[in-house]
Amino acid sequence: MLILLPPSEGKAEAGTGRRLDLTRLSLPELNPARSAVLAELVGLCAGGDEAAALDALALTPGLAGELRRNARLERAATAPAGRIYTGVLYEALDLASLPPGAQRAARRSVLVSSGLWGALRLTDRIPPYRCPIGARLPGLGALSAYWRRTLAPAMEAAAGGGPVLDLRSGAYAATWTPRGELAERTVTVRVLHERDTPQGPVRSVVSHFNKATKGRLVRDLLTAGVRPRTVDELVAALRDLKYTVLEQPPAAGRPRAVDVVVTRL
Repeated sequence: MLILLPPSEGKAEAGTGRRLDLTRLSLPELNPARSAVLAELVGLCAGGDEAAALDALALTPGLAGELRRNARLERAATAPAGRIYTGVLYEALDLASLPPGAQRAARRSVLVSSGLWGALRLTDRIPPYRCPIGARLPGLGALSAYWRRTLAPAMEAAAGGGPVLDLRSGAYAATWTPRGELAERTVTVRVLHERDTPQGPVRSVVSHFNKATKGRLVRDLLTAGVRPRTVDELVAALRDLKYTVLEQPPAAGRPRAVDVVVTRL
């Protein structure tokens, strides 16, 4: 099983080890594209035009410090991506506290989408950075379109022959869309919050708690040692873990869309 996660805006303040070495990252076929994005990002943030850099990265003036950090990426200390990402999903996943078997499964199964790196394993050593998928970089244009032209072969190879659990947010999901038979092996998840009202139960899409639920879901799958061979086995595993799962009617050549309904946030 391949599990696809979004990155987080929240990141560790600093790395703790050696400098970035692209040749040590997984999915090495992405390195030419990574190198191009890195060079454009560093050049933009080191170029002295703070207003232009903030605009290109869709950042507010209060985040100008992120530009200075980006300008030093090529010589900054690194840490495993699983430690760099510190947002709500990763807090709920809590990789460091997983049992050893679950940690091995995470290293084997999880890929994290990224505007800068394309996709990463949790063990890949990277520096803290700020490069949202909505950025537009000089020389490359919109990162979402840039990665859409690049990612497919690497992602298809990483998926192998098993099911794919796609938990990416919409902007990152747009960088690679499974096609054909692989799409039919893919499950996408929407989190709904159910609450009681005088008119009866009401379900609504959540945002912040969507991330926390997805983090807990991945943690539960990894801890349980689930290794499904098909989409049906993956959906059944979620139900076995006491998640309320509502399936949408399957469509040929499209991912299996499911809703996970939660009553507690």
